[in-house]
Amino acid sequence: MNDVNRCGWCQDNGMMQKYHDEEWGVPLHDDKKQFEFLMMEAMQCGLSWSLMLKKRQTFRQCFDDFDYEKIALYNEGKIAEIMNFPDMIKSERKIRAVIHNAKMFLKIIEENGSFDKYLWDFTDNRTIIYDSHRDGQLPAKNELSDEISRDLKKRGFKYLGSITVYSHLQACGIINDHEEKCFRYKELKEKNDINR
Repeated sequence: MNDVNRCGWCQDNGMMQKYHDEEWGVPLHDDKKQFEFLMMEAMQCGLSWSLMLKKRQTFRQCFDDFDYEKIALYNEGKIAEIMNFPDMIKSERKIRAVIHNAKMFLKIIEENGSFDKYLWDFTDNRTIIYDSHRDGQLPAKNELSDEISRDLKKRGFKYLGSITVYSHLQACGIINDHEEKCFRYKELKEKNDINR
């Protein structure tokens, strides 16, 4: 598939391209995967996304494959174990944030039935395509990510500012930000999209 058009950011013929081709922008309706993506975004703050993909298996090992119910019960001993895990990002604040966010995530599920429902309700369960984004000139955040970030912060989430939330909305398919020339743009474009 090297002869197809892709978004400019993923042209590495490796991990980034695989992530782009198989995951990025695909409408996601699975709470465990939502939590994984969201917490990888939180861990990424100040670092590169390619590094997050390289460390993804490490994260899965450290955080029980992103099982938020287990993570919510982690204690100080588990935090020390994660900090000492080979190849793990040595940020106690971020590790504690993942544990804290797992507890907040469970509260949203309790209130809404699922995190997925909570998040997709912001767009009436539809993917948004912004006409101005189709050429790859993407903002770092927008009104939608501002609104969701404010609500998540109000609920106690950490490391989920508007820029981080915007990246998550792209990743989980709420915003289709594939370039129009990209083969994934057309594949993911459905009749329930909202054009803005």
